[in-house]
Amino acid sequence: MLEEAVLAEVQASARLFGGLEVLRQAMEDGAAELGARITWAPTGLAALALARAGRGDGFMHPLARLLDALPLSSLTQVARHAATLARVGCRTLGDVRALPRGGLGRRFDKQLLTALDQAYGLRPEAYEWLTLPERFCARLELMSRVETAPGLLFGAHRLLLQMAAWLCARRLGATAFTLRWFHDAMRPKDAGTSEEITIRTAQPMQSVAHFARLLSEYLDRTRLLAPVGDIELVATEVAPVVECSRSLLPEATSKGAGIALALERIQARLGTGCVRRPVLRQDHRLEWMQCWESAEPLPSQSAPSGQAPASSSSKPYALPLPTWLLRDPLRLPEREHVPIYQGRLQMLLGPDRVEGGWWHRSEGADAQPLNVQRDYWLALSPHAGVLWIYQERLAGEQTAWFLHGHFG
Repeated sequence: MLEEAVLAEVQASARLFGGLEVLRQAMEDGAAELGARITWAPTGLAALALARAGRGDGFMHPLARLLDALPLSSLTQVARHAATLARVGCRTLGDVRALPRGGLGRRFDKQLLTALDQAYGLRPEAYEWLTLPERFCARLELMSRVETAPGLLFGAHRLLLQMAAWLCARRLGATAFTLRWFHDAMRPKDAGTSEEITIRTAQPMQSVAHFARLLSEYLDRTRLLAPVGDIELVATEVAPVVECSRSLLPEATSKGAGIALALERIQARLGTGCVRRPVLRQDHRLEWMQCWESAEPLPSQSAPSGQAPASSSSKPYALPLPTWLLRDPLRLPEREHVPIYQGRLQMLLGPDRVEGGWWHRSEGADAQPLNVQRDYWLALSPHAGVLWIYQERLAGEQTAWFLHGHFG
């Protein structure tokens, strides 16, 4: 870090990016997105001085010619003595350099001469490496007051670029980030000082484009309580990124990541409850072997409230499972102890006994036990085809037949 600037030595890396011109164009495009200014020069202090003066290219003319014309404020070590130097007639760096070095060394501190020599390339430079913070938090003052939530996206995009660079440097991916906005001082009393939204991703991400899409969906459904003057972005949750190895041979394109990103965008647009995923349960009862849960990533998979997890895997059914399962089993009439469904049923395979659910009760004030004792059969109907039916024990010694599923 060099005062308010970041210094990068790029000469050694030019070949990796296809030459200096390609690297220069890429860096200037990135600086434009961040709203920063980039300057090129043979030395670090020269680049800083030229940037302060609004010059972009330190290679257009000889370095000494460019620096001699700059004002005293271009270098911090010289600007500290600007008042004294002005009294002896110095207005530019060239005027200071023209003074006798012996007199400069006796009258001023040694940092002045050192900075001049380093800027002009007469003395080597040494800087400390940039140290990244352990936690990313960046704030931006907007150019004007914003009154609609989608209008925050332009400023937030700059902060997302900074967060992505921090994530890449730390080899991390964000699984959650928070955008916080601060209301103008002339806000209504009930608006509060700030608001925020937190956006989560299913896997660690570094993509600015994906972050911006998700944020755009959320902001489109957000209403600001008061005009906004400042915004802040925080990387709330991060995790290490597993980098894929690069192969010299063409690899098959993976579609899994694209589907996951598309589902996240749909969820951001429609809401958390509108995107669900099937989850397998360790349960012997067929209707409880699978359930649908929100697609939002969960820290761990646990059994639903009131249901104890089974100690072993789901029961391996001896019979083939049906293609379609009825939401509520249909009780079948009987004739001479034989179940009827669009004709007299013919038993093909069975029985396959299922018992369990003693821990499970239905919800509500009139909760009922959901334990089952069933004998499943594969039956053939003259008109409905192959059916999945079971016989259940009722109160006392009574039994009843139920239709539970169909085969496609």
